[in-house]
Amino acid sequence: MVNAIEQDHQRFRQIVRGKIRKDLRRFLSKGELIGKEGKKFVSIPVHDVDTPTFRYGDNSGGVGMGDGEDGDPVGGQPGQGKKPGGGEQEGKHLLEVDVTLEELADILAEELKLPRIKPRGEHRITTVRDKCTGIRPIGPASLRHFKRTYREALKRQISTGLYDPANPVIIPIKNDLRFRSYNEVRKPQSNAAIIYMMDVSGSMGDEQKELVRLQAFWIDTWLRRNYEGIESRYIVHDVRAQEVDKKTFFSVKEDGGTRISSAYECAKQLCKERYDPSLWNVYLFHFSDGDNSSDADNRLCVKLIENELLPLCNMFGYCQVTSAYGSGSFLNVLGEAFPDGAKDEEGPRLLTSKIGGRDDIFESLRTLFKAGR
Repeated sequence: MVNAIEQDHQRFRQIVRGKIRKDLRRFLSKGELIGKEGKKFVSIPVHDVDTPTFRYGDNSGGVGMGDGEDGDPVGGQPGQGKKPGGGEQEGKHLLEVDVTLEELADILAEELKLPRIKPRGEHRITTVRDKCTGIRPIGPASLRHFKRTYREALKRQISTGLYDPANPVIIPIKNDLRFRSYNEVRKPQSNAAIIYMMDVSGSMGDEQKELVRLQAFWIDTWLRRNYEGIESRYIVHDVRAQEVDKKTFFSVKEDGGTRISSAYECAKQLCKERYDPSLWNVYLFHFSDGDNSSDADNRLCVKLIENELLPLCNMFGYCQVTSAYGSGSFLNVLGEAFPDGAKDEEGPRLLTSKIGGRDDIFESLRTLFKAGR
């Protein structure tokens, strides 16, 4: 009976999973999920999924039964048409389903056809965990293994002739009890650092920053699915750059011009001081409207990316958000300087995407992670 219920539950989860995949583009662009970022579960409203229920009543008649002609009202109740006031008709209800961020990341990977990321560097950092390594006859009640205890009691009653098929009651005694045993194991841990950089000059408005916030959330969700240890750092810049906390990163309001190289210099310094590429998988993401102060700074940015940043990181992602006030030229600068995306034996290391609105986040994520870096 328990197995049957578990199978039904699994089938229902598969149906829900399919519904989430169908509406994934819409979920990616919704900001409500981000508000629950720090929690293990997020609630997702799913349309057109009804939980099975029993309905009691007279089943002697209904649609398709008895006499009648096309167009006759069911049950002899003619339609009343529209009338003011609250209706009495049953409406469609939304079913809110709790989904872990890990499940959501897996659904995202399936829909975008994203490969698993291959960590680089040496795995020198280890974590200590408890792992179930066997079964023993003594232990605390909290570690009791029900199935093994039941099996031992069943074997004992059968072997001693106490088992009655007509009355199959299994009563474990002390010698039947079995408990899980745990040992500490050391496991290599792949750590990753994500450094987000954002242009907060006068041409980046609230709408652009909201797009950055949505994109950064899904980037973070996917990378956390691939790594056990994640550190996120945040840099904002106009003509100068500084490291800030997460809250400031998404809420700061600045003004003035733009010098992109200031952010790259700050990221370079942060990587060299804190994140050794032999120990860390470093991801750099820069969000901007593509406006920069001068051609000289564009050339400096290209030099910094090629000589300083790319050797330190797994990948460099540049996401350009469309702004009515920005020139959008920096995307072309990177395209001309790195026509093959600074490709190595594993594929392009520099990846660019353009986000004109919320609907573009889906394809932007595919562009950034399809190489599996």
